[in-house]
Amino acid sequence: MTGTADTWQLFRRGNDQGPVKLPPGPPWRRFGTRRTPRPPYVMRDRDADIVNTALHLRRPLLVTGYPGSGKSSLAYALADDLGLGDVLHWPVNSRSTLTDALYRYDAVGRLRDATAQGSTGEAPLPVQDYVTLGPLGTALAALAGHPRVLLIDELDKGDIDLPNDLLTVFEDGAFEIPELSRLASASGEARAQVRLTRSASRRSVGNSAHTGSAEETPPDSNGWREAKGTVVEGWVYCEEFPVVVITSNGEREFPPAFLRRCVRLFLEDPDEEHLKAVVNAQFASELASTDEQTTTEVEELVSNFSRAAGHGRLATDQLLNAIHLRLSAVPLDPHTLEAVLRPLDDTNAP
Repeated sequence: MTGTADTWQLFRRGNDQGPVKLPPGPPWRRFGTRRTPRPPYVMRDRDADIVNTALHLRRPLLVTGYPGSGKSSLAYALADDLGLGDVLHWPVNSRSTLTDALYRYDAVGRLRDATAQGSTGEAPLPVQDYVTLGPLGTALAALAGHPRVLLIDELDKGDIDLPNDLLTVFEDGAFEIPELSRLASASGEARAQVRLTRSASRRSVGNSAHTGSAEETPPDSNGWREAKGTVVEGWVYCEEFPVVVITSNGEREFPPAFLRRCVRLFLEDPDEEHLKAVVNAQFASELASTDEQTTTEVEELVSNFSRAAGHGRLATDQLLNAIHLRLSAVPLDPHTLEAVLRPLDDTNAP
């Protein structure tokens, strides 16, 4: 399987060639209807035992490791393996707050609508119509027997107080929405229904996993059901603690009080045998149908990658990128391999 400039180079540096149909990306870089089922998650037995320990204890799983070690993918593997539907994803950054993850109140939208409705004499919409539970709030609002998987991604990028802010919610399993507490006190309406966060990979009605929500509205014109969560006197109470996966690149330490409430897993760098298992899982169908020469070249890539990882920080997905190129008939010239397999700790310009 050999590629040439004529068969793989899409960018021709100014040559007017008209619209070009791009080839499919790697399976993990396909979206929408092109998204393919995730391959089995390859994990050491001892690491799987730690994951199961967290599930039995109903404690958050704090997963640390270097970039590209499969920390975030573990949450999706858990959701697939346990049949818990789509993953709720909270990507943490330096501006993230606990309130953002619990709920959002669209005060500006409510004011705009109230102004418009006042001019027409229409009754204003209820406050709860402007409240949407965030990924953490949605996970805590799940019904008993229907836990959700919550991925809190790269917590070490957040504010230094954010881990401690999470402690109260994790321990109490409840949180208040002040805007609805005031509504309950003023109107006497104890229960309210609010929107839940939709997963980025939400599914159609005909093929949807149970969201664990308290109520679902009829499908809209696009075939989606809008799930609702129940708020009682301004409070959301957890009936089923979610499967929480917290990832960290180890850029800073967490306080002992937070660590005590987590089950900790460190994903070590894979050895050559582990890399082979990952490659075989990811490219099972391609490797089964390729020729002997390509298979040998893929094996050499794995061996060379394993040796190179000892001299610089490399991520497993860099190896997968190189193998995808080779299986797609892209000639792996030295400069191409250098671009794909450049160590992550090499920040100097070439």
